[in-house]
Amino acid sequence: MVNSPDDDEGDEVPQFGGENLPFEQIFASLGIPMPAAGEPIDVRALLASLQDVMARSGQSMTTEGGGVNWLFAKDMARKVVAALGPDPTPSSRQRHDIADSVHLAELWLNDATVFPAVAAPPAAWSRAEWVENTMATWQTMVEPIVSTIASSLGDVMMRRISDEPELAGIQQMFQPMLQQSASSMFGVQFGQALGKLATEVVSATEVSMPLLARPQVALLPTNLAAFGEGLDLSERDVMLYLSLREAARQRLFADVGWLGPQVVAFVQHYAREITVDLSALEESFDDMGGDPMSMNDLAQLGSEMSRSLFSPQRTPEQAEVLERLETLLALVEGWVDDVVAQAGGRFMPSAHPLAETVRRRRAAGGPAEQVFASLVGLELSPRRTRDAANLWAALRTARGVEGRDAVWHHPDTMPSAHDLDDPLGFVSGESRHASDDLDAELAKLIEEERGE
Repeated sequence: MVNSPDDDEGDEVPQFGGENLPFEQIFASLGIPMPAAGEPIDVRALLASLQDVMARSGQSMTTEGGGVNWLFAKDMARKVVAALGPDPTPSSRQRHDIADSVHLAELWLNDATVFPAVAAPPAAWSRAEWVENTMATWQTMVEPIVSTIASSLGDVMMRRISDEPELAGIQQMFQPMLQQSASSMFGVQFGQALGKLATEVVSATEVSMPLLARPQVALLPTNLAAFGEGLDLSERDVMLYLSLREAARQRLFADVGWLGPQVVAFVQHYAREITVDLSALEESFDDMGGDPMSMNDLAQLGSEMSRSLFSPQRTPEQAEVLERLETLLALVEGWVDDVVAQAGGRFMPSAHPLAETVRRRRAAGGPAEQVFASLVGLELSPRRTRDAANLWAALRTARGVEGRDAVWHHPDTMPSAHDLDDPLGFVSGESRHASDDLDAELAKLIEEERGE
C-alpha cells in the first residue's frame, strides 16, 4: 500500500532544530499567540494564555507528564518519509526476490560463521514499515535526552524572566510550559531525523544496532534500488550482497546475548550525561543588550538556544563512553566485513566492488552517524572499522572461524580500542586489558534492565 496523498497532503512538516527554530515557535507550539516583531508583550494576555495552556496541557506534542509524545514523533517521521519520495509497499515479486536472496545468503554464511541463521522468515519493508518496526528501540535509546534538554530550557528562561517585575508570580506556571515545549521540539527533531534515516537505510540493522524486537532479516527494496544507482552491477548482485550483510548482522545479534543490551546501554549512558551550556546561552543573550522579553531579542535568543539544544557539550565521561561505543560498533561492522568477504568472495565476482561501495558510504558518514549527530551530538566515526576487519581476519587465520567467533562469547574477551592498534598482539594473547569501573557500571545496568 502506497502512502495515501490524502493522509499527508497539506500537512506541512515543521522545521525545528538547527537554524530553523525562531524562539516565538516555542510559544506557538503551546498555542500561545505572540505579537509582531517590535511590538510589546501584553503580560495580562500572556498570563491568560498560559493559564489556558495549563488547563489543556499534555494533549498535543507532549505526554501528560511533559515528556515526548512518541506517537506524535512517529507520525512526524512518517510524514517526513512521505515528503521525501514515493514509498510503495513492496510487491509480491519484490518479497519473493528478497526471500530467495536471503535464502542463498544464509547457505553461504553457514560456512563462514558458527552463528546459526535466525528463525524468522525474511521480510521486505517499505520505509514507513521500517519506522514502525524500529521505533520502540529508538525511543528506549533517546528517552534519557528529553528530561535533560527540557530541564535546561526551562532553567535558562526562568533566569531570564526572574528579574522582570511584571512577570513576578508566574514563574512556577511558566517553567513547566517551557519544559513541555522543549519536549515538543525534541519530538519534532527526533521524528525528522528518523524519517530521513528511513529513506537511506537498506536493511533493518544497517546502523549496526539491534533495532528489532526479535531478530529478522529485513530489507527495503526502494532503498536497495537507490543504493544500486550508478553502479555497473545487476540488481540481483546488489540485493544478494546486502542480504549477506544483513543476515550476518542478525545472526550476530541473535546469538550474542550481551551485545544488543550493551550497545543500548552505551547510548543511554552517553545520553544521560548530556549537558547544555547555560552560561553560553546567557552570555549570548547579554551580548544582545536588549529587552529580555522583546520579540526581536526572543527570536535571536531562540536561534542561539536551538544551536545549544541540539549541539550539547561533551563531558570527559561521555568521550570515554563514545570511544567504547565506536569501538564496539566498529567490531560489529568489521566482523560483518570479514564474514561476508569469506561467504561471498568465492561465488560473487562483484563482492569486492560492492564492499568498496559500502566502505565509501561509511567514510562519507553513514546513516547512523547522521541521525545521532543531529539528535545528541554523538558522532560515530567509521575510521576503525577497517582496523576491526583486519583484526577479525587475523583471528580467523590463526584460530579458524570457530576461534574468531568464540571471542564474542563474553564482553571481557572482546578486543579494546588498543587492540585495534595491535591486532597481532591480541591474536597472540599478549595484549589484554582488565575491565574498568565503567564496564562494571554498564554490566550492572544491563542486568537491571533484564530484571536480574
